[in-house]
Amino acid sequence: MLRSDLVSKLIEENPELDGRDLERIVNTVLDEIADALAEGNRVELRGFGAFSVRQRKARKGRNPRTGEAVQVAAKAVPFFRPGKELRARVNNGVDPESR
Repeated sequence: MLRSDLVSKLIEENPELDGRDLERIVNTVLDEIADALAEGNRVELRGFGAFSVRQRKARKGRNPRTGEAVQVAAKAVPFFRPGKELRARVNNGVDPESR
């Protein structure tokens, strides 16, 4: 789902609200999550999951084209851990027989 799809779904489900306001709300929520992560904070949305930042150590890697060893710098990466309710919803919504 794209950000625009989310806004469209909210507009469809809330016709009494202005589309521009809903778009602003979605953008604000996502920007606040990104800003909190950029500051190194954790964001928890009960029932959905938790966003956090994990630190990766510097390491030696390989250039896939040449095979040459290269140094990969340490970095911070966003991490998402789904909540119990989201995990259950995803697992119960998938029929393993249909794959």
